[in-house]
Amino acid sequence: MFMIHIVLVEPQIPQNTGNIGRLCVATASMLHLIKPLGFRTTQKELKRAGLDYWRHLEVREWENLTHFWDTYPLDLAHHFFFSTKAKQIHYEANFEGDCYLYFGREDAGLDGHILHSFSSQTYRLPMAPIARSLNLATCVGAVLYEALRQTKGFEALY
Repeated sequence: MFMIHIVLVEPQIPQNTGNIGRLCVATASMLHLIKPLGFRTTQKELKRAGLDYWRHLEVREWENLTHFWDTYPLDLAHHFFFSTKAKQIHYEANFEGDCYLYFGREDAGLDGHILHSFSSQTYRLPMAPIARSLNLATCVGAVLYEALRQTKGFEALY
């Protein structure tokens, strides 16, 4: 069976990460945290946002993206990057099999080098022009459920 992997690159806000962890438990997805983190994973805000789901979460911490890619090789057909700077809309992505969904820091997004290097695999959520960005947990939820819809991953949740 396939798995969806949520990759948070240098997340800064523990409440967002807690909510995303809860989302991962609810969707049988794995959470990867790429350091440096803007918080300690023992912080009460993280645990409060994740409620009692945190103990069921499959989560791994990585020193950097290179370390992560040593374990999960960068096959661009399955790695997807999300940014407000992307031209493609998230539902244009072709999610299949194991998917790796990357999201950047709440205050800065993904590094420009990553966006440039993987521009063909970089997507955004549509927003009205007045909005600069959406909350990180909201973005992860929208993209994750689209990936589940495309891959028929909902069936595994019943």
